[in-house]
Amino acid sequence: MRRTVGTLADGREILYFDDTPGAPERTAADPRDLPRNVNASQIRRDPLTGEWVVLAAHRQTRTYKPPAALCPLCPSTPGRPTEIPESDYDVVVFENRFPSLSQHAVGDTEPGLTPRAPGFGRCEVVCFTADHTTSFGALSPARVRTVVDVWADRTAALGALPGVEQVFPFENRGDEIGVTLSHPHGQIYGYPFVTPRTERMLSAAADYLRAHGRPVMGDVLAAERADGARVVAESAHWTAFVPAAARWPVEVRVVPHRQVPDLPALTAEERDDFATLYLRVLGRLDGLYDRELPYISAWHQAPTRGARDLTWLHLQVFSILRTADKLKYLAGSESGMAVWINDVVPEDLAARLRAAPARYGH
Repeated sequence: MRRTVGTLADGREILYFDDTPGAPERTAADPRDLPRNVNASQIRRDPLTGEWVVLAAHRQTRTYKPPAALCPLCPSTPGRPTEIPESDYDVVVFENRFPSLSQHAVGDTEPGLTPRAPGFGRCEVVCFTADHTTSFGALSPARVRTVVDVWADRTAALGALPGVEQVFPFENRGDEIGVTLSHPHGQIYGYPFVTPRTERMLSAAADYLRAHGRPVMGDVLAAERADGARVVAESAHWTAFVPAAARWPVEVRVVPHRQVPDLPALTAEERDDFATLYLRVLGRLDGLYDRELPYISAWHQAPTRGARDLTWLHLQVFSILRTADKLKYLAGSESGMAVWINDVVPEDLAARLRAAPARYGH
């Protein structure tokens, strides 16, 4: 894989990751006249929960569901420059033009009952392919392997930035999820704090380790593999299963058999194996209702500083689609009290996924 670093017209960084033999050098300049981005994002800590909230009012003006001919994530063409200056690409990463968090965030840090600070961090866009009409599940195993390397590269790079406490690669897919750009892409956030979900998971992992002397994910993985009722797919290095206490009507966790803290810690063999298994999982998810499943795919990995012995890297894929044409809405119990009520039994979902025809030929 060849890695090329460039700069967009407003100073944002863009990185090309080429896996195609003989791919041309990435030297195209961005011809657009773009103003330098002044970011006024802010974080405030809720005194009732201790959780940080990001305020990013400038994102109200971000690009919203453009037609395919005006997609900003497609390669540039003569007379129509996009976010990617090149006429083609394999995988590309660039700083988000409308970031929730930025290295250039401005503003004052203020203590008090509700502390606030500039929304420092970094938000990147990851385009998995130049093909606007495809999806992640239709990529080749070799391309998915490249994306895994890209996730690992960016995890290390963002984690090395001063003030970044957690790196979160994820993909949102589908109108029902709220995706505003349909081009196959994901994002990576570098947060200036450890997220509430991760803090809760680390606390539970620490409690379990003290009580049992073993990592909780290791015991969960062993139990799921021994039982098999909720296992969707297995390979030499990974197992995909529906969690026994699944919150979402469709939810799968993809877990490595070895405890590793983050994506950069995966071996070449584990990365190869993940690419093949994940495509099998996505094919069955799309086969579940014989349609492209709207989903969120979220990597859980260690904070940049500490807790590496407590973290077990894994991928969580979940959907709000509870039937082929019905959505699960977060109502009073979920939104108000964070107590989840699931209409789907995890064992039934796992059986349906195992039986589902894969929509892709991997």
